[in-house]
Amino acid sequence: MADYKYGRVLLKLSGEALMGSQEFGIDAAVLQHLADEIKPVWQDGVEIAVVVGGGNIFRGIQGAAAGMDRAQGDNMGMLATVINCLALQDCFERNGMDSRVMSAIEMHQVCETYIRRRAIRHLEKGRIAIFAAGTGNPYFTTDTAAALRACEIGAEILMKATKVDGIYDADPMKHPEAKKFDTITYHEVLERELKVMDATATALCHDNHMPMMVFDMGQDGVFQKAIHGEPVGTTVVEEER
Repeated sequence: MADYKYGRVLLKLSGEALMGSQEFGIDAAVLQHLADEIKPVWQDGVEIAVVVGGGNIFRGIQGAAAGMDRAQGDNMGMLATVINCLALQDCFERNGMDSRVMSAIEMHQVCETYIRRRAIRHLEKGRIAIFAAGTGNPYFTTDTAAALRACEIGAEILMKATKVDGIYDADPMKHPEAKKFDTITYHEVLERELKVMDATATALCHDNHMPMMVFDMGQDGVFQKAIHGEPVGTTVVEEER
């Protein structure tokens, strides 16, 4: 394996990122960009797991706001993530990247059921593990699912791809003077109420000593730089003891 800082990582992608410039659905060009970013790292032997959201198709919390039962809406949102994961797998495999979709909700005709030890075995065999359907439970976000799966598979870092190049003290889209953090602690993220991940996901990473990196996946070559440990985005770390 090349001189990478991390040997096993979990990459969290938002469903909205898959839309590209569209208002809904999946942009094939975005999928291809993701494959182009991930393939060189995968070929070098880094073990990669992926969690994808479903917001480009359906968000349970928005359905609840419109009067839908929250649990029912979240179930629909989890199924939306399966669609995204299957699309990602199709693109990966057309690019010669061996991958498996593993769902927290059983659907044997479509993909494998998530089993932790089997997921780890896929990674050890050089397959990209794509985790679908969140945690399998309503009221939990795919951010929480990403934190959970990262801890379960023993990832060395949770990498969250966003539309901005790191964590800021305010929304940089609304506040051009916002300050970007190179590193920040989980305690500061919670105390400042920075919307990096939801509080459950942040607390789960903190409690299980899981570092996190937030960066813009839209930049060419950024994933490889992140795996090398180069200073891209923002790294969230534990407090010094």
